[in-house]
Amino acid sequence: MANAKINSDETVKPERPKEISGFRRRFIKKTGKKLVRGIAKFQAKQSLVPNTPHVSVDHFPFLQEFVDNWEVIESEACDVMKFKEEIPGFQDISPDQYRLAKGRNWKTFVLFGFGEKVEKNAAIMPKTSSLLEKVPNLQIAMLSILSPGYHIPAHTGVTKGILRTHLGLIIPKDYEKCRIRVDDVITPWREGEIFTFDDTFEHEVWNDTDEERVILLFDFDRPMKFGGRFLNRAFLRLMKMTAYYQDPKKNIASAEERFEAAVQRAEANMEAMSD
Repeated sequence: MANAKINSDETVKPERPKEISGFRRRFIKKTGKKLVRGIAKFQAKQSLVPNTPHVSVDHFPFLQEFVDNWEVIESEACDVMKFKEEIPGFQDISPDQYRLAKGRNWKTFVLFGFGEKVEKNAAIMPKTSSLLEKVPNLQIAMLSILSPGYHIPAHTGVTKGILRTHLGLIIPKDYEKCRIRVDDVITPWREGEIFTFDDTFEHEVWNDTDEERVILLFDFDRPMKFGGRFLNRAFLRLMKMTAYYQDPKKNIASAEERFEAAVQRAEANMEAMSD
């Protein structure tokens, strides 16, 4: 299947950003990967839902509200997209994602980060944020915006203690060419449709169309027995002590301020034009 557009940076090996090149950070990442692999089997045994690439949404009744209100969420996303030039690339928020997010081809508008609401961004999407607040043990929530013709290479997530959900919002007309592979299952996004998966299984994404794709992406704790829940909380607390949490937290705050300033400038210009 041919790409609608070939991104010139797809074939160029990206340079590791200076801020993540220190020995200490690389050591923590390498050690962390070994730790994650070591506890994944335990988490799988502790899981109260199937340990499969895709997990049926029937296990999560609270997701139905997102389907019922998807058009409201899409409308709020459209408001955000009016200022899409101000939305940061994923790697601008999390420099460790530099291999996956190149240029400004994968943008993220963050609403919740590590369970904390990003207040100013959330205020722009109030209905969406109120629905997200009902998600048990929500960790991360964002609009995920993918450029035409972009491919996110195969990769795996950090911990089996988290499950990821996608809700289709603004989807290319030729939706079958805009899709995600999780393990050996390929799923195209559709407007108003929702699915949940375990991102520790290898996954990759293609947008082989000439239109942008916008989804609501959010992570929540995998339902587990007490031992699994205890370990997951301890792991996430440990993560919050590292640069892998601290750097994105600072970058989200900075991006939030810039986005708010852009909205305020636009509102001021509209007001001046109406005088």
